[in-house]
Amino acid sequence: MAVTVFIRYQIDPFKRAMFEQYAQRWVSIIPKCGGDLGGYWMPHEGTNNIAFALISFESLAAYESYRARLRNDAEGLANFNFAEENKFILAEERTFLRKVVA
Repeated sequence: MAVTVFIRYQIDPFKRAMFEQYAQRWVSIIPKCGGDLGGYWMPHEGTNNIAFALISFESLAAYESYRARLRNDAEGLANFNFAEENKFILAEERTFLRKVVA
């Protein structure tokens, strides 16, 4: 069963540009590690501190394999460190979804 990971980020609204850099870096890293990136979304109007990402996988097992590859990927680790050092992500929530209707 295919799954999509919905990630909800609470970000520092004064560091949105840093979050955007972080998101753009995942465009090449995520597919290389086995994820199908649906995209990242930034605040535009209204709430200024919530962002989202969608990443799909063939199965939960494929997601677990992806996470292992990501932890061993130099670019992925560098991007995680960029986020940690700059503290622009205040909270992160993951929800695993399955498609009901195309």
